[in-house]
Amino acid sequence: MLKTPIAVAVLMALAASPAFAHAQDAAGTSVQDQAGQSNESADKANAKRLQTVTVTGSLIPQTEIETATPVITITAQDLKVRGFTTVAEALQQSSFATGSVQGAQSSASFTQGAQTLSMFGLPVGFVKYLIDGRPMGNFPGLYNGSDAFNNLSGIPMDMVDHIDILPGGQSSLYGSDAIAGVINIVLKKHVDAPSVDARYGWRTGGGGADRRISFADGFSAGKFNLLAGAQLQSTQPIWGFDRGPTKQYFTHGTSAPTASRDFLVYSPFTGAYYFEDPNNCANVTGLFGGTEGMRTRSGGRTYCGSFFTPGYKTVSNDDKTANLYTHATFDVNDNLQLYGDLLYNYEEQKYSIGSNYIWWGTGVDFGAYYDPNLDDFVDLQRAFAPEDVGGFKSIMDKQYEHSYMLTLGGKGTFGQSNWDYDLAFTHSDDKLLSHNFQRFAGPIDNYFIQHVLGPQQGLDPYYGAYPVFTPDYAAFYQPISPADFASFTGYTDTHAKTWDNMLRGQLTNASLFSLPGGDAGIAVVLEGGNQGWSYVPDPRLLNGEVWGTTDVQGAGHRSRYAATTELRLPLLSQVTLDASGRYDNYKVGGENVNHGTYNLGLEYRPFESLLLRGRYGTAFKAPTLADEFQGLSGYYSFVPDYLNCARMGYDPSNISNCPAPYDSTQFFGQQAGNRDLQPITAKVWSYGFVWAPMSQMSFSVDYLHWDIDNEVNTQSVDQLSNTEYLCDIGTLDMNSPTCQNAFSQITRGTSTTPGLLGQIQQIYTPKVNVSNEQVNAITASFSYVQDIGRFGKLAFATSYSDVLKHTTQTYPTDPKVDVLRHPAAYPNGTDFKSKVNGSLTWTPNETWSATVYFNRYGSTPNYLASALDNYTDEGTGRLAPWILYNASVTYNPTRKLALSFLVNNVFNKMPPLDRSYPGTTGSPYNDNNYNVYGRAMYVEARYQFGD
Repeated sequence: MLKTPIAVAVLMALAASPAFAHAQDAAGTSVQDQAGQSNESADKANAKRLQTVTVTGSLIPQTEIETATPVITITAQDLKVRGFTTVAEALQQSSFATGSVQGAQSSASFTQGAQTLSMFGLPVGFVKYLIDGRPMGNFPGLYNGSDAFNNLSGIPMDMVDHIDILPGGQSSLYGSDAIAGVINIVLKKHVDAPSVDARYGWRTGGGGADRRISFADGFSAGKFNLLAGAQLQSTQPIWGFDRGPTKQYFTHGTSAPTASRDFLVYSPFTGAYYFEDPNNCANVTGLFGGTEGMRTRSGGRTYCGSFFTPGYKTVSNDDKTANLYTHATFDVNDNLQLYGDLLYNYEEQKYSIGSNYIWWGTGVDFGAYYDPNLDDFVDLQRAFAPEDVGGFKSIMDKQYEHSYMLTLGGKGTFGQSNWDYDLAFTHSDDKLLSHNFQRFAGPIDNYFIQHVLGPQQGLDPYYGAYPVFTPDYAAFYQPISPADFASFTGYTDTHAKTWDNMLRGQLTNASLFSLPGGDAGIAVVLEGGNQGWSYVPDPRLLNGEVWGTTDVQGAGHRSRYAATTELRLPLLSQVTLDASGRYDNYKVGGENVNHGTYNLGLEYRPFESLLLRGRYGTAFKAPTLADEFQGLSGYYSFVPDYLNCARMGYDPSNISNCPAPYDSTQFFGQQAGNRDLQPITAKVWSYGFVWAPMSQMSFSVDYLHWDIDNEVNTQSVDQLSNTEYLCDIGTLDMNSPTCQNAFSQITRGTSTTPGLLGQIQQIYTPKVNVSNEQVNAITASFSYVQDIGRFGKLAFATSYSDVLKHTTQTYPTDPKVDVLRHPAAYPNGTDFKSKVNGSLTWTPNETWSATVYFNRYGSTPNYLASALDNYTDEGTGRLAPWILYNASVTYNPTRKLALSFLVNNVFNKMPPLDRSYPGTTGSPYNDNNYNVYGRAMYVEARYQFGD
């Protein structure tokens, strides 16, 4: 069917994975034997395209698997033997996923229960995700409280046939979001017999036990065919105290481990500590598992604290998932097949954000209070221990997600012509309930007024602005009962939803007319529909009833339509031109936002075993509904006040010794949408080659380039504070737009200390089309299958990516920042520059097979390099590459039964030791890059019923 050596080599490599038995089209249907058709009708329908296949990255069936667009394929067998537990994990470990992303380890983030990835360090929303060639709906929550994105956690791995990854801009075929690339997740359309698969896994460090069971079966009755599958999976959480690096404050850093300030009396204006416990913390030594005690920081600052509070957060979530998938077809006649697909997902997650985020202090609602006995303005800070709350497992945040994607359509051929059609309607729907644990402002303040502060005694004698209290400090240094804790805490419910309707029609003619190199092909696609987003937080989060916490909000909808055309022209036997163009229009509030994109691809085959390829085009991303309709949304968080700390003599390398509150200042953040936003645009191009010197070997290299304009910018608050500091010391020009915007976006209070600015109170990060980003990257892959005679067969495959250039420009008049040399650049400065992975599979016979898989994450800047934005100061540097190994073995005692044993992270590697972290950190690694999950082992059994 496919005659060139390149095609044969690719298929031979894929054939090493039994799950990939034949080429698939973009909708996941085999061109050779479409699931649901009788063999006779399939033969008739496919006779005229016997020499063609349809691949992801083109709408037109063709005779070549490799085209001008690079494609990376992960098969179902790859997912299994390489040890991946989820589709998200498989994609995040892929070589192209070099960017840092938030996940389950990012405590108190907006999307701690969702998983995504960054291709080549580009924003997470720049990837177009497809399921069977149809766009996935967006996750209702916002990444980092701002960005729309897709959640990968709800895709049933046992239902996946293969995954195609297309790096580079693909908007001329797939529309908005396809800037960094396209990921097409192709689900199974056929099973040979009923099967059940059960797997159990555990981790050697404790926690994370995983159970999964799946079932699939097919049913046929005349012209009707049905495939149905279900998967259930349950994973226990991993707590910080389960792992050495996260159970306590860092013991190998630039300073000694520094205990948390669980009972603290301090002056927010001078940073002075007052130790007012007559019992020297004796009454609270039973807290945090008996680790609480009297502690002292530099300068003799004394308080009650523990070295082990970091362990009381989860680093991976408690996760229960149920999936249902069906694919049905009905052959009306030889020229028409009706079909329907349904993918349903229910996911329930629980996680703990830890004691660092569950506390009370007077600074939030009072700012400070005046104590006449101390003659000073004072704040209290009180963390809650597991003994106070009845165990952190009892107050975990919960997230419930219901989503489904339904497609109904028909496809076939117009009579005996070469014209094929496909008309389908797709509806996706995703509902999210966030059931979050909260402290309620009125009750928690009243509790401490009654038990500690006592009645207010007027206003302070100096400013007449701060309340006067004479607290009972002995009562402050006391445990509280779980019943008392329950009296001022509870849960809030936030509801969010996204939905999308799309009617799509496609006409295809793979033999439009003849050219010297073969038949020209054309595809024309028309799409229309609408989409909506709604994020409705619990009203108490917005009206101040929830202590120290707020939320985002917003809702909106829009209609859209698009037209796409692709032409494939084999100009000569060795030269093929592929051209595509697309026009997208979005109607929002009576206004139109539109953009056109195009792509030109060239394939040159000087001889049968070599393909030279190149492509040039444009891509875009329409403003997301959240970008347009997000209301004025606020949040509370903490940020180091780098400027004031530096003025006091504490630069970022010594931030842990900076006096409170400047070392970690709580602020109120605000951001909002903008309906005047325009599309993000990009110029994209790539060139490379595929070489197959023999039938069982294939080697490819591609160079990719992105030049992105009008990028919507939302800055990091840590970056803004650090920018203030760099402007203040003259590293950045005080009059530059970056400095001026940093000063205007940070609101400070009145300073009471000479030489210092007022305390940070509010930070505003609006969304505007201002930024530019450029990336150059290289990808390479190699696959080889070697027959070793009576010892069976060896199959080797490897994939490599390297980001050669990455620059960002926040504002048009700012200088471009070289991300690879500026580790403080947000959010790309800590990305992996390179990643490489590979697998070696040995199949001695039909009974046994074994696989070893490795993943090498390249070096990243250490903490101090990121804080100081250089690699030259003492203590700065780069961390060594992180290399993980997985291994698996499968035994087939009978043709129906397969037994597998898998070990992930064979050598139990923890993140690279970063000694540049201070002793104040409880997670001495970049949790957007690394994890502390450690070694996992799985046993799996798969049984296929029937003959």
